[in-house]
Amino acid sequence: MKVFVEKEDTIVVALGGNAIIPKKSDGTLTEQKETTRLTMRAVARLIAEGHRLVLTHGNGPVVGNIVIRNEAAASQIAPMPLDVCVADSMGGIGYMIQQVLHNELRSLGIERDVITLITQVEVDLHDPAFRKPTKPIGPFYTEQQAEKLQRKKGWKMVEDAGRGWRRVVPSPKPIRIIEGEAVRAMVNAGPVVIAVGGGGIPVGAGAEGRLDGLEAVIDKDRTGFLLARATGAKIFAILTGVEKVAIDYGKPEQRDLDSFTTAEARRWLEEGQFPPGSMGPKIEAAIAFLERGGKGVLITSVDNLYDGIKGTAGTWITP
Repeated sequence: MKVFVEKEDTIVVALGGNAIIPKKSDGTLTEQKETTRLTMRAVARLIAEGHRLVLTHGNGPVVGNIVIRNEAAASQIAPMPLDVCVADSMGGIGYMIQQVLHNELRSLGIERDVITLITQVEVDLHDPAFRKPTKPIGPFYTEQQAEKLQRKKGWKMVEDAGRGWRRVVPSPKPIRIIEGEAVRAMVNAGPVVIAVGGGGIPVGAGAEGRLDGLEAVIDKDRTGFLLARATGAKIFAILTGVEKVAIDYGKPEQRDLDSFTTAEARRWLEEGQFPPGSMGPKIEAAIAFLERGGKGVLITSVDNLYDGIKGTAGTWITP
């Protein structure tokens, strides 16, 4: 069953990293802007038709590039911690998206403010992810370099599929968007809002609610669910590298799905159809969103956003 998206339904759109830097690209700013422009044309078209959209985005491999710059200049400039790197990526990517979307809206004769909000996301300081970091980030190192970094900086390093050694960091589950009320107020005021980019800046609340940044990254789809809840959205669109969700992915019996329910999503998730490092977090975010009053979740590729919202592409998940 597909979902009829009404104009009064707020739509949160979560852009995957390939909506900014596609695989097998050089990652230049020119390429990033052109790729972003293709995605923003669909966003602008939906806004022109009267839909209200709120945007969020991933930050890989951008935040990894920032970490590489950190290390390359470490002998001259003190490296920044990972939470600051996430903030840097949030501001830089957000700036690019808001500029490109502003121009696309103007080309359609629409004057609308587009704004990026630097947003913090609280995680549980006792989240098991802090005991078992799994998220690769930054450059590849030799085994000798990795051993030295482990001793000097206390990083956890792992061998990555024969390509070298990489740092891995925790990826805890998000609890709340610290500035959630402000985000909602801004959305209701009229601008197109870009928030919690890269999953949000990870922070922990200590004594008396004091916030401190953490050496971690947060999955952007899980935080996208919190953004949808904070803004009262009824539709959650997750843009990724495939047009449709599939079961038995990569096997001869692979089946692409037009739609399925949360009950089916739970069953397939338990069966291992949606791996943790791939489709799993998206499905988990979809289930959480729908179980808390969401109307529908669309999962599709970056170039199928418009057609997906219109019901002619992608996969819809329903309550």
